[in-house]
Amino acid sequence: MTAAKDTSNIIAFQGALGAYSHMACQAKYPDMDVLACPSFEDAMEAVKDGLAELAMIPIENSTAGRVADIHMLLPESGLYIIGEHFETIRHCLLAPHAATSKTLKTVKSHVQALGQCRTSLRAIGLTPLPHADTAGSAKNVAEENDPAIAAVASRLAADVYDLKIIKADIQDQGHNTTRFVVLSRHPMNIKDLSGPVMTTFTFEVRNIPAALYKALGGFATNGVNMTRLESYYDSDSFTATEFFADIEGHKGMAEVDRALEELRFHSKRVRMLGTYVQARSRGIS
Repeated sequence: MTAAKDTSNIIAFQGALGAYSHMACQAKYPDMDVLACPSFEDAMEAVKDGLAELAMIPIENSTAGRVADIHMLLPESGLYIIGEHFETIRHCLLAPHAATSKTLKTVKSHVQALGQCRTSLRAIGLTPLPHADTAGSAKNVAEENDPAIAAVASRLAADVYDLKIIKADIQDQGHNTTRFVVLSRHPMNIKDLSGPVMTTFTFEVRNIPAALYKALGGFATNGVNMTRLESYYDSDSFTATEFFADIEGHKGMAEVDRALEELRFHSKRVRMLGTYVQARSRGIS
């Protein structure tokens, strides 16, 4: 009988090798092996099915905003957030080794990456061609080996696909950062956490006047800092608005428990997604 493969040292991510999610995995868990998955659902399923121990999932970007679909996928995944990571996005213009800035005519990448480099690409005179993802575009450019076609992707993608960096740091804004969350089949034990922590949850308020105002009042009156609140629709009916929230603190703290009790009183449901150590302080500067 073949022994079961040990997957305790594997972390899954969405995208091709060389993606920024791949870079985030290497930065936070340098000793873990990576598993590239075609979709966010596949990366989460890999953890649920025991093919990977963790998943690294992007949740929001400082330039582009929230990552589409993640708010709906996380609550239904059955997984828990056990950590977060902030990855600074440094886009590079990659091309085959025979290419130069003069031979290039077009550039491929994810539509958000192209948008984040719009001014730089226009100055070079390149025609943008949207692609499914950044690392995938780099892989495609390497396969085509056409000196007229470039890709916008990471420095890691240049190494993975043996491409030349025509120009580094071509993003229009230097503060471009993506926040990732780390998912696991098991939640963190509060006793194992040290330092400032975050708690993430979703909720749906009752369909009555001022329900959201009343639901959030407990966080204000109990001095609990809510660092993020976003609304989204969980269906196409436009009748039930869901909210995605981050707060500082955790269940078991008296002020947090009081705030959550008031939230539940005014909500149809509250789903706790995880408590984890802050990777970056949310304190007021």
